[in-house]
Amino acid sequence: MMGIGAVKNDAKAMILTGFAGLVAGACSMAIGEFVSVSSQLDIEVSHMKRNGSSNEESENEKLPNPMQAAAASAIAFAFGAMVPLLAASFIVNHKVRLTVVVAAVTFALVFFGWFWSFSRKDSCGEVLF
Repeated sequence: MMGIGAVKNDAKAMILTGFAGLVAGACSMAIGEFVSVSSQLDIEVSHMKRNGSSNEESENEKLPNPMQAAAASAIAFAFGAMVPLLAASFIVNHKVRLTVVVAAVTFALVFFGWFWSFSRKDSCGEVLF
């Protein structure tokens, strides 16, 4: 969004580019997560077969679901990508729009970092560094 916003003074082009980035990024994250969790699932299933596990039903409940992980990753990326889209959608002035997008993204990154450290009871320094 920032590249198009810096070159072209058109809000529609900037929002369209942001939406395309949202879709492409969500798909990319979902595919990467699916491949990662599928590989982990294959490893765990082979370990279960090699060890001759007797509690297969209870262990099957603990196995990761690649589709669920992919969906969660895509949704999380989409929510993060919506921050600059929503910030840019309502502002007409070109320079103000760019400034608000940068400020909104910076605030969102700080807020989510703080929220993560607060939820894990870590210090902000541990999360940042």
